[in-house]
Amino acid sequence: MGDQDLSSELQGQGYQLVGRHSAVKLCYWTRESLVHKRDCYKGRFYGIQSHRCLQMSPAIDSCNLHCRFCWRNQGWENDETMSEYDDPETLIDRSIEAQRRILSGFKGDDTIDLDRWKESQAPRHVAISLTGEPTLYPKMNRFLELCHSRGITTFLVTNGTNPDALRHLDPLPTQLYVSVTAPNAEVFRRLTLPAQEDAWDRLQESLVIIRDLNTRRVVRHTLVKGWNLGWVDAYAEMDLTARPDFIEPKGYVYMGKSRQRLGKSHVPTHEEIGHFARQLARRTGYLVLDESPDSKVYLLGERAEGRYLPGLGPSGELPMVA
Repeated sequence: MGDQDLSSELQGQGYQLVGRHSAVKLCYWTRESLVHKRDCYKGRFYGIQSHRCLQMSPAIDSCNLHCRFCWRNQGWENDETMSEYDDPETLIDRSIEAQRRILSGFKGDDTIDLDRWKESQAPRHVAISLTGEPTLYPKMNRFLELCHSRGITTFLVTNGTNPDALRHLDPLPTQLYVSVTAPNAEVFRRLTLPAQEDAWDRLQESLVIIRDLNTRRVVRHTLVKGWNLGWVDAYAEMDLTARPDFIEPKGYVYMGKSRQRLGKSHVPTHEEIGHFARQLARRTGYLVLDESPDSKVYLLGERAEGRYLPGLGPSGELPMVA
């Protein structure tokens, strides 16, 4: 696992290791969905079921950015396409097993919704994020194919600095998140501390690529007060290059390892994110469609009809991908 074995530390933080380079971790909102019937904003915005969402990474020790706002461990990563990696067939099986193992302790809790718990044993959504940069995993296409063959939708979250991987995605994930966390090259360099000198240029290349990808595409702006909050015109220009289905301005959360790099003063309020979102909407022509104060996030899109979620089934769920 990279240059040093951090498995004990990761396990202590709640990660379930499912390979040499892969892990699953229970999402806060999966717990909330089971215990309090509260779903995360991705349920409100995109129709996922939080209690049936599996959060994992095939690249826990590979990332080419060292973002100051990242809540994860840093400092041991490989920053190129992985030369060693976990087998995708084994990975999907072990990930589901790990999720069930994590959730097993909830069954005897009288406060949980037992019907939701039973449904949680068969994940319908895989969020490929958690930690590391997943596009550095060279078997991503096969992993996506396996998920879709089981009727599991896929949310792939990338920092956008690996355009070749995006160009060669086949099949495409159900939803592709691309993080655009700086308005210009200098802020990007200081905030994300990239391993490659051309990482900013790679991100710009990715924005052109995703414009033509035939899947649901989201550009997320993680906004850190005093660092990258502002520069609306610059963000709008990049958003109009990518032309995603949705844009998510989202506030930085003071948690995890990010507390060693940033302070509470860098956390924007929901109102500040809302002001940014409305300005961005005016610059791009997108509409402010929704918001989630709990997660300090707004949703922008180009249309608002039919619950504004393209491709959803009649009850609002994401379609299964064959």
